[in-house]
Amino acid sequence: MATSSLAAPSRPPLSARPFFENKARAFWILQAAGWSGYLVLRSVVAISNGFSLEKIIPVIIEAILGYCITLLLSTLYGYYRRIPRIAGVFLTLATLSAATFLYASLNAFSFSFITTSTPGVSLILLLGTLFLNLVVLAGWSALYFAINYYLIVEDQMDEMRALELQASSAQLAMLRYQLNPHFLFNTLNSISTLVLLKQTERANAMLSRLSSFLRYTLANEPTAHVTVAQEVETLKLYLEIEKMRFEERLRPSFEIDPRAERARLPSLLLQPLVENAIKYAVTPQEEGAEIAVSVRLAGQWVQIGVSDSGPGLHEVRHSPSLSTGVGLSNIRERLAQAYGLHHRFETRSAPAGGFSVHIEIPFQLETVNREAA
Repeated sequence: MATSSLAAPSRPPLSARPFFENKARAFWILQAAGWSGYLVLRSVVAISNGFSLEKIIPVIIEAILGYCITLLLSTLYGYYRRIPRIAGVFLTLATLSAATFLYASLNAFSFSFITTSTPGVSLILLLGTLFLNLVVLAGWSALYFAINYYLIVEDQMDEMRALELQASSAQLAMLRYQLNPHFLFNTLNSISTLVLLKQTERANAMLSRLSSFLRYTLANEPTAHVTVAQEVETLKLYLEIEKMRFEERLRPSFEIDPRAERARLPSLLLQPLVENAIKYAVTPQEEGAEIAVSVRLAGQWVQIGVSDSGPGLHEVRHSPSLSTGVGLSNIRERLAQAYGLHHRFETRSAPAGGFSVHIEIPFQLETVNREAA
């Protein structure tokens, strides 16, 4: 028995990307909100011991100066990000130091102009504002580079996801294209046999059904999802072709839950399972075998079963051949590509005979996974 793990669907990760889709707008919003918050905070501290214009005006001037200086810093930092890293780091630190000194000098002068009768920049007043302004501008600079680094990482992750999707789609297309040549070979071989036996009417009927089946496979993308109802109709068309080969030896039956008919699954997912059952249950037995296909809806999961009344699992199933190479292993890989860990795949063989495959996939009405067309 082969089983792949089953897990609940994970929630999509939170992303700030919509806010930063327009980087210029996001910058101005953050700039205005940040300095407005700084103005409010400094004002509350300034008037905590009593309201006066002498306390409020320097704070307003400080916020305006900080807003203007950081606009200049953003322009310079944007240029530094495009030059070699070591030179950029050196220029960033030098610019931050110069901006801090300028900010502290202007703040000290504005404060002395309002609070003293002899405006000027004293060393004590300069040192008093230097540390606070360094913390403010260094924090603003750190936030600026952190946001830009985050956006760069997001862009790289988007590129990686796009490449992974392309690789996944290519692999899924390869897995799907493995099925058609194999089935086509078997059918054309049967048609050739009918022609040699001069059974032209049956050969023509088989050719007509084959063209209908191939028309369906060509009309759908190799990585497309289809509804259960579409998949079952295609499977019945395939069985009509095989029925002409095996006649009464092939006895198919279907049990489809009407509630699951609109559920979506990878196209041509069931055909190789039925083909596998025909090869190992119908072909080796003179009396043929029954093949049952069932689809049920159980909560948020679609349960699919394909079983036969053949001899069961034996050594020939594991022999290296084209059939086994593109049969069960193909389905396992396609399910893993489409649903990750969010599926179940089991094979069972009863001691008294009979072989069955059981699949469980999420109930989806839209194509939302990696195998989307």
